[in-house]
Amino acid sequence: MKRTGPLAKAVTVLAVSALALTGCGSADGATDDGNVELRFAWWGSDTRHQQTQEIIDAFEEQNPGITVTGEYGDFTGYWDKLATQTASNDAPDIIQMDDKYIREYADNGALLDLSDVDVSEIDEDVVESGRTEDGLFGVATGVNIMAIMANPAIFEEAGVELPDDSTWTWQDFSDVAAEITEKTDAYGASAPNEPAGFQMWLRQQGKELTTPEGELGFEEADAAEYLSLQKQLVEDGALPPASVITEDQNPGPDQSLAGTNQSAMSMWWTNQLSALNSASGNQFVPLRFPSTDGSEGGAQLFQKSAMFMSGSARTEHPEEVKKFIDFMVNSEEAGKFNLADRGLPANQSVREAVVPELSEADTVAADFVEEIQPELGDPMPVPPLGFSTLQEILYRYELDVAFDRSSPEDAARSMVSEMESAIS
Repeated sequence: MKRTGPLAKAVTVLAVSALALTGCGSADGATDDGNVELRFAWWGSDTRHQQTQEIIDAFEEQNPGITVTGEYGDFTGYWDKLATQTASNDAPDIIQMDDKYIREYADNGALLDLSDVDVSEIDEDVVESGRTEDGLFGVATGVNIMAIMANPAIFEEAGVELPDDSTWTWQDFSDVAAEITEKTDAYGASAPNEPAGFQMWLRQQGKELTTPEGELGFEEADAAEYLSLQKQLVEDGALPPASVITEDQNPGPDQSLAGTNQSAMSMWWTNQLSALNSASGNQFVPLRFPSTDGSEGGAQLFQKSAMFMSGSARTEHPEEVKKFIDFMVNSEEAGKFNLADRGLPANQSVREAVVPELSEADTVAADFVEEIQPELGDPMPVPPLGFSTLQEILYRYELDVAFDRSSPEDAARSMVSEMESAIS
């Protein structure tokens, strides 16, 4: 099987050193006095770093003899560092993991099987999102839903009412966004958040980005139609011009068009609502995605595991790693430190304890997640090996079409071929 993604690249670069270390394992993490030291790596904001340290302190207080040392950074640099550490047999014991990478690490034998961690109070579909055919390699901390985040202040400035998101179509979305662009200094909408935007649109066509078997779940014609839709949104003034889109494809909330009050609508995960509000100074409203046919429930929203807790397969202390992951996911105490930062808690009892403690913004997000539960489509298949590369491929071809460097049909042909190679 072809290996792709950051881990594969790091393995290639460090092959000689990795072979030299084979059989040595990572440092045993035990001090001279018999205490156990674990390393825990995560990405996130300063707020997450502070909350996580409070969780670590509480865990250490309840588990004398176990010390947890944090290693953290931003999302992009995190994966490069983790790939290098893993390839050189120096992976952290506890790893905050994303669904785009879980199979890449699991299939390379880098993750600890967590099948005996208690997941009894987590929805089965959410549990399965961290499982491959070889075991459970990630336990979800919480759940998110991709939503259209609307800035009411810009809508009010434009004299445009918030849409009825239960039945609006992509044409309605275009019309509303174009009107806002025309009447204000802001853009009606930001560029799509990929690959979730494409995933949502495909689900409305009865298809998926990738299948449970690890293959692409769509055809060239589907890709061409989607790229044509994005191009039409630009031409209609619903989306910014290509020169602006290229700067706004993957920013954090504080640097995005949405967070700087330069767009009225944008695609974000529900746990990012609070950060958007803080960055913009406005109170965003989560909306359902537009649908192809305008039917109720036609948006085919899906619930995503916000992130996972995973363990290194090379840890010398698997039981202590599992104990920490159990505490992180199943403890109400940890939940009240995490709040909704790692998604609305996946553990139902923890969720019930946490919801009354949430900020106004996180309460709005939690209410939205609960409200649309009956409308959710089928759970997403576990992403295949190489899935982490699909975002960059999709963004690149969307820009090619937006800049008129390629027709939607030609871009779709090349994009599908490249995606097939990435996950094969």
